Amino acid sequence: MSTSEPLPAGPLLRTRDVDVVRDGRYLLRGIDLTIEPGEHWALLGANGAGKSTLLALLGAVSHPTRGTVDVLGRRLGRVDIRELRAHLGHVNPRHPLRSPLSVREVVLTGLTNTIEPDLHRKPSPEELDRCERLIETLGMTAMAESPWPTLSQGERGRALIARALMPSPRLLLLDEPATGLDLTARELLLDSLDLLRHQHPELASVLVTHHLEELPESTTHALLLRDGECVGAGPVDEVMTTELVSACFGHPIRISRHEGRWSARAAARRTPGR
Repeated sequence: MSTSEPLPAGPLLRTRDVDVVRDGRYLLRGIDLTIEPGEHWALLGANGAGKSTLLALLGAVSHPTRGTVDVLGRRLGRVDIRELRAHLGHVNPRHPLRSPLSVREVVLTGLTNTIEPDLHRKPSPEELDRCERLIETLGMTAMAESPWPTLSQGERGRALIARALMPSPRLLLLDEPATGLDLTARELLLDSLDLLRHQHPELASVLVTHHLEELPESTTHALLLRDGECVGAGPVDEVMTTELVSACFGHPIRISRHEGRWSARAAARRTPGR
């Protein structure tokens, strides 16, 4: 499959009975998941639940020990995963850039999926226009020329989302994008994701987090992991329940939703002095 070859219709991602075993330990066990175009999944679980391991499979970064993973209609193990990655946008908040590139330059590196600009490739006028539109959508126009080291963590996160979208991916993978953000930065990030999903209805996404407050209103589906196993998966209103989230985190948790956003707190609180 080349980047110019049309992708097959159907689900963007499908896993069937997937296990991942490392040193005799199950990191994932029996995972079934199907993601269609336009769906926006939350991948939730406590630390060590297997979220990053599953995201690595969905991003064609690793292979399962058992079971099958189909990414964009192609079976992992039967296709050059480097070609698949051209159709996937991966947002890693720990982007290892060291040089003082501008926001615009960082976004343009998404075309080549490199950390530094490829000096042998000049962006086309159409690509430059797309870069400016993405910068605007993510609320970064005023900072387009700002050097990377001067940006806050939240500003970097929004710039990295624009970078991931430069090659027009079918699927956007977000690995805890709100990590380390203050309240204002988090809300700006989530607003940007909601706007992005509205403007690109064909785009699908998977957002990894262990905080319900970090889920955008536009979340459509959720998968809950505990100790590498699926506690629940499906439409978000069916999965994000007090019962299932409590099972996911192994603690009684009360879930509430207001104006499309979730919050969680312990259902039973210990009284001081007892």
